[in-house]
Amino acid sequence: MITGVIKTKVDKIWTDIWAGGITNPLTVIEQLTYLMFIRSLDEKELETEEFENMTGEKMKKIFPLSATGQSMRWSKFKNHDARDIYDVIAKIVFPAIKNMKHGCLPDVTEQGELIEIEQKDQKGREEEESTAFARYMSDAMFLIPTPQVLQKIITGLDDLYENDIAELDMQGDLYEYMLGKLATAGQNGQFRTPKHIREMMVALLKPTPDDIICDPACGTAGFLVSAAEYIRRNYEEQMTAEQWEFFAGSAFTGFDTDRTMLRISAMNLMLHSISHPEIHYRDSVSKQNDLKDQFTVCLANPPFKGTVDAESIHDDLKAVTNTKKTELLFLALFLRMLKKGGQCACIVPDGVLFGSSKAHKSIRRELVENHQLRAVISMPSGVFKPYAGVSTAVLVFTKTDAGGTENVWFYDMKADGFTLDDKRTEIAENDIPDMIERFHHLEQETGRKRTEQSFFVSKQEIAENEYDLSVNKYKEIEYVPVEYPSTAEIMDDLHKLQEEIVTGLAELERMLG
Repeated sequence: MITGVIKTKVDKIWTDIWAGGITNPLTVIEQLTYLMFIRSLDEKELETEEFENMTGEKMKKIFPLSATGQSMRWSKFKNHDARDIYDVIAKIVFPAIKNMKHGCLPDVTEQGELIEIEQKDQKGREEEESTAFARYMSDAMFLIPTPQVLQKIITGLDDLYENDIAELDMQGDLYEYMLGKLATAGQNGQFRTPKHIREMMVALLKPTPDDIICDPACGTAGFLVSAAEYIRRNYEEQMTAEQWEFFAGSAFTGFDTDRTMLRISAMNLMLHSISHPEIHYRDSVSKQNDLKDQFTVCLANPPFKGTVDAESIHDDLKAVTNTKKTELLFLALFLRMLKKGGQCACIVPDGVLFGSSKAHKSIRRELVENHQLRAVISMPSGVFKPYAGVSTAVLVFTKTDAGGTENVWFYDMKADGFTLDDKRTEIAENDIPDMIERFHHLEQETGRKRTEQSFFVSKQEIAENEYDLSVNKYKEIEYVPVEYPSTAEIMDDLHKLQEEIVTGLAELERMLG
């Protein structure tokens, strides 16, 4: 999490940029992200060089070995004169990252002209240009106004990296904090799911190197990154060359309707060794998205607010839930995009669980009757603070097209390891490890009572309650009987108290007299 010290330093960098004349918050975020990315490339190169020195094994390099190529590295230019730094980034580094291919920067002249190392046929060039990074960086612009402002940003970022956030999910946590400065962040849904919640959802599904993973509302690609980290952590030692190739590219798919988000996604994934993800500009619930039976895992926190144009909604989705509400349409979308046997963990606002409209009931009925709804995990309402205070839940289900729901497992999460106020300070209380452990041992849950934190509810009971999926509908509160003293005892105590007061007052009067 971003601490107070880090927030102060980020605010200082932000103020320096504003003072330099960039007043659009999205532009500030975008420019900072480019610089964070440039620095991270050098960090990655330093790790590669260290590995080479330890093992003697030659590795693919990000930066060209020429003098100009090496001058593009953060560690080489950061201590130079402000004007020299500005010239290197604006004229050499930025044009190079806009033309990055397969995780490597092209060589350039001192004037910033690209040097073609080898000639490729037309097909090869088309394949390179089709990578997500090349596609969405092509219209990126370097807009830091002056050498002095740039130097302040570089000094500030370097201080952050080296002294405060070396071990954190740098791109994501900083970006999340920056988005908090956008007045439109909540309306557009442009805030990240907290990392520990993403990791919790990934741990529920346990993706493997053979899974085809999608987030159709990917934002900064947080879910895809968390899934990739889980796979590396659990399978790195046994993955085959074919699985690594799949991992670097088509294992991960994301859609968004904001080109800035797509650029961030492409950079974020590249820094996690996913150089060719399927990141596309696409309105997932519209008629432009025909994908069906494509993925084995869906992980998402789709937009909660707003509606979409009824004319643009895909007919397949309207057939399942005839609505313009995005949170319902995305549930229908997950079912369509998953292969049979594919699984999904997604965040929904509480209203989806108990909403009384025909569309709400129809999507819940679809999940319960025609597929296997496995779990409803109620989360505390402060999980998304300070960006939103909405109460949410995680739905876990498997696409079957043939039913399979017998009992649905409910878990009432009270704490996620952080305070539930705007500060979100880390605390000891955390239900997440317990919840994950219980979910993966559901055979031990059958005897639990409705008064406990987790329990099963039969499909029949859910159907009888119009497919209501709110935990409070089924949870039983255990009232402990309290025995009060009789009226005579209470009166006796009052008389004794009165006598003590009279005695005390008399003694006080004697002392004063």
